[in-house]
Amino acid sequence: MAVVVITGSSRGIGFGIARQFAQEGNSIVLNCKQDTAQLNIALEEIKSITPNVIGICADVSDYAQAENMYLQIKERFGKVDVLVNNAGSEYFGLFHQMSPDEINSVIAGNLSVVTNLTHLVVPEMIKKKSGNIINVSSVWGVAGASCEVVYSAAKAGVNGFTKALAKELAPCGIRVNAIACGAFETRMNERLTPDEKQTFQNEIPLGRFGNPAEVGELAVFLTSNKAKYITGQVIPIDGGLL
Repeated sequence: MAVVVITGSSRGIGFGIARQFAQEGNSIVLNCKQDTAQLNIALEEIKSITPNVIGICADVSDYAQAENMYLQIKERFGKVDVLVNNAGSEYFGLFHQMSPDEINSVIAGNLSVVTNLTHLVVPEMIKKKSGNIINVSSVWGVAGASCEVVYSAAKAGVNGFTKALAKELAPCGIRVNAIACGAFETRMNERLTPDEKQTFQNEIPLGRFGNPAEVGELAVFLTSNKAKYITGQVIPIDGGLL
C-alpha cells in the first residue's frame, strides 16, 4: 500500500485525514510542530488501525526541519506516495494591528509549510512518475475573511501554488489538488463563544460544522484511481457556505 505523510496530524483535520488513510491499509506518517504528548496519543490510535505508522515532531515551516523529517521518512519507508500538506496556523485580528513578525509568521505557517515538504518529495515522485499531493486550504483563501487578512492571503497562495504545480507535474503522472475547508469541529474554532458558533452555523446552508473525517474521505478519494483525471483543483468542503 501507499506511504502517506500528513503534516499537522496530531489532532483536528489532519488526524481525521490520517485516520481515513489508515483505514485503507496505508502506511502513515504523523507530524506535529511541538506537542509530543498529543502526537503520542494520535500514534496510539492509528496503531490500533495499522502497525505501519510513525510520528515525527518537526516545524515544517522551517526548511531544515522539513528536510530532516523527510530523511527520517525515507529511512523508515523508503518513499512518499502521498503528501498531505495540512499543517497551518491562524491569527484573528485587525491587519493594521499586526506586527511585521506576526505577518511573516502567518505566511510561513500557512504557505511555507506547504512549499517546503513538497519541494523535498517532488524529485522522487518525478523519478517514479507517480504521486499525489493534497494541500489543505480554506474557503477564506477563495473569498477572503475580515480579521483574517494575512491568513486569507496565505491560503490564496496555497490555491495558486496548487494550480501551478499541478500543471508543471502533470506530464510526470503526479496529481496535485487542494481541499478548501469551511468551518469544522476543531480546536481552531474553540475561540468562538456558543452564541458566535450558533450564528456561524446559521450561515451554513447545511446547518452544521463539518467533521474532520469528512475531509479525510475527500482526500482518500482524490488520491484514488476514481479521481485519476482530477488535478489542479481547489475543492470546497464547506456545507454550502460559499
